[in-house]
Parts: sequence; C-alpha cells; structure tokens
Amino acid sequence: MASGRNNVEIPQAKLIRLATVFAIFLFIFLLLTKTTFITIPAGHKGVMFKRFSGGMQKDKVYNQGFQIIAPWNDLIVYDVRTKEGEEDMDVLSKNGLNIKVKLSFRYSPIQAKIGYLHDQIGIDYLSRIILPEIKSAVREVIGKYLPEELYSTKRETIQDEIFEQTKNAVGEKFILLDAVLIKSVVLPPTLRDAIEMKLKEEQMAFQYEFKLDRERKEAERKIIEAQAKADANKILSASLSANILKDKGIEATLELAKSENSKIVIVGGGKDGLPLIINN
Repeated sequence: MASGRNNVEIPQAKLIRLATVFAIFLFIFLLLTKTTFITIPAGHKGVMFKRFSGGMQKDKVYNQGFQIIAPWNDLIVYDVRTKEGEEDMDVLSKNGLNIKVKLSFRYSPIQAKIGYLHDQIGIDYLSRIILPEIKSAVREVIGKYLPEELYSTKRETIQDEIFEQTKNAVGEKFILLDAVLIKSVVLPPTLRDAIEMKLKEEQMAFQYEFKLDRERKEAERKIIEAQAKADANKILSASLSANILKDKGIEATLELAKSENSKIVIVGGGKDGLPLIINN
C-alpha cells in the first residue's frame, strides 16, 4: 500500500516543480517584454537612461518602431507631435485696467534635443517652462499698451511680440513654439462701449474725409478741363485771320455746290465777299 502511495506522490511533486519553473519563466518573460521589448509608437521618440553605464544618453534618440533594451536600462518615450494648449489670463493694461485674455499656443519638443530636455526639465515641460514663460511675456507686453490698442489697432503687433519673446525663452530649453494667438479679449463693459463708439466715430470721420477729398479732386479736374478748353480757344482765335476764314468758307461752299440739289451760287455775293448760295 505504501509503495502505491509513493508512485502517486512522485508525479505530483514533478508537476509542482514544473509549474513553479513555468511560473518563473513566465514572470521573467513578462518582465523582459515590458522592459526589453519596447515599441515606440508613431509620433514619438525615445531617449535612453543607462543605469550602470553613463546615465542619460542625451545625444542618442530612438526612432519609432520596435526596440530591444537591456532590462536594467530605461527608455523614456516622448510625444514629439505638435500639440495645442490654451490659457485664460487676467492682466493689467498700461493705464491699470484689468483685461481678460484667452490665449492659444502650439508647441512641441525639439526632437533631436529630447535627451537634454529630459535631463534638465523632464516630461512635464509644459507646466514647468511653457506656461510660466507665456504668462510672463503676456503681462510684460500687454502692460505697455492701452486697452483700445489691444482691442483693435495693435492686436496683431501685441500677439507677435508675445510670440517672439516666449519663443526665444523656451527655445533655450529645447522646446519649439510654433505660434501664440490671442483668441479673445474681454474688457470692462463701459470701456468696451466707449471704445466701440470711438471707433465708429473715427470710421465716420474717415469716410467723410474721403468724400471731401474725392469732391476736391473732382473740382480740380473740372477746373483743369475748363482751363484747357479756354487755352485751346484762345490759341485757335489767335491763329484765325479774315483771309483764312474766307478761304474756309469758299471751300465749304464749293463742297455744297457739288451736291445734286438745285441751287444758285453767287461768288462774292455774301458778307465779307463769301459765296452766296440760293436754293431753287
């Protein structure tokens, strides 16, 4: 009976050992799959941190696709696609009035420099670098202008100044800023109404001035035209003599005499010796 039990227990012990070995291999495989066999998705790049041989490899960038990494090293993956962010801010204008501004901006890490970016700043570069620099630039630039300039005439200029200032600042931190746009500006209601009324009056004044200028130019044109006609008549009158008028009259009479209508032509019978034509 004892030998029978031993025959049954031996296969069970083997099964337990096999199961243990299989579990160990499965654990190792899963561990290696997570830390060794890594796929970098589209629109992403990676940078390596070597735990035992040099730390962050700042000049080596891994492209998208399948990568085999030693399990004791770390591959940090960055999204390098252009992303868009928005920010609402309350800022003070040149005359101390509070203005609400809504901004939109586009950004991405400089792909060849993500090793430096990770080493100095980290993957949360948006909150640590971009937003503080944009807020600083917005407050500094808008603080130089009046509300009506931001609301109308100087909006693009202010926008460009904010972009250039922020772009230079974040560029030193290995970040590419593609654009900064002012999406909306909200002024105090009384100030907004006053600015809109002022702009409307300026537009009406411009239209009135344009109309006056057009009428002034039309009057100048008529004066020049009349003067030209007067000069032409003066020149023509000075060039005509009595003999020339007689000659032209004779030529005209002779032409009329050639027509088929019945008529009598008396040469020298008219005033100043011009031919006289009498129709039958």
